[in-house]
Amino acid sequence: MEHIIEKIKKSGLRGRGGADFPVYLKWTMVKKAAGERKYIVCNGSEGEPGSFKDGFILENYPGEVIFGIKIALKAVGAADAYVYLRKDYYRKFKNNLEKIISKQPIIIFQKPGGYLCGEETTLFKSIEGQRFEPRIKPPYPPQKGLWNCPTLINNVETFYYVNQIAKGNYRKTRFYSLSGQIKHPGVYEFPEDLDIKQILQKTDNWPSFDFFVQAGGGASGRILTLKELNQSVGGVGAIIVYNTKKTKPIFLMKKWIKFFLNENCGQCLPCREGVYRLNEILNQPKINWQSFEDLLFILERASFCPLGKNIVVPFQGLIKKIIGYDYDDKGNY
Repeated sequence: MEHIIEKIKKSGLRGRGGADFPVYLKWTMVKKAAGERKYIVCNGSEGEPGSFKDGFILENYPGEVIFGIKIALKAVGAADAYVYLRKDYYRKFKNNLEKIISKQPIIIFQKPGGYLCGEETTLFKSIEGQRFEPRIKPPYPPQKGLWNCPTLINNVETFYYVNQIAKGNYRKTRFYSLSGQIKHPGVYEFPEDLDIKQILQKTDNWPSFDFFVQAGGGASGRILTLKELNQSVGGVGAIIVYNTKKTKPIFLMKKWIKFFLNENCGQCLPCREGVYRLNEILNQPKINWQSFEDLLFILERASFCPLGKNIVVPFQGLIKKIIGYDYDDKGNY
């Protein structure tokens, strides 16, 4: 029988947690890593605003996810696995998942912190009972992850598709979270190479008004105009639709910065102080846009972890593509 890692390689499956890393390569690294003990982590923290497809999978296909984890345990030679769930998912799905797990060495773990705990090294620290902040990479999880042991970490959707591959049912699809000012919000499964325009049309969610979208995620996702919707969603598969005329950019920016301010771990100076200052500038009677963009420049180049670097993406997109540089102090254009 063909080994599952070889099947995953032939399928072309990439991780669905946002990094888009080849799944077979990560599994191979963990399998070959030296270590007396290895671990599996199924990341169900799903902390990116606008993304709720992992919750949909846990509700509708929990058995498939657990089976995917069981396959991983055997494939890489791991001793134990953790299903790492954000608090509402833990309350909602814990009992059912434990029934499915039965006597398998799979532990349901409740995410103790916020958004940043979904970052893999911060996730490991939270399971270990340490402070919730990222660590330096390398070493990467396949070499030193949970308790400094080789660790395979994939998200819920990835393990679901591993199950599909094992059964010969994988059709190169993925799940998308659709929300915002649309008729039919929800989770949909479509081919992974479908572009945003096609997804909105196929779900009868193409608006009758002028709009723009935030694709990939609801906080760090990129801003796209109508002319740019012929590309794939990327990221965690989220699409949020905004009415161009009714959306006040400055209010949207304040919403984003409040999220990043609340979820900031405070470990590195550029991100800690940069996000604080961005929030301060947005709440001034007269906004200094030059200072705002200078701070984005610093965040992108000096932040310790992806949170600080990814903050830049939606703000720059909104300023350049939607507001333009002809704006007033209230964000009207």
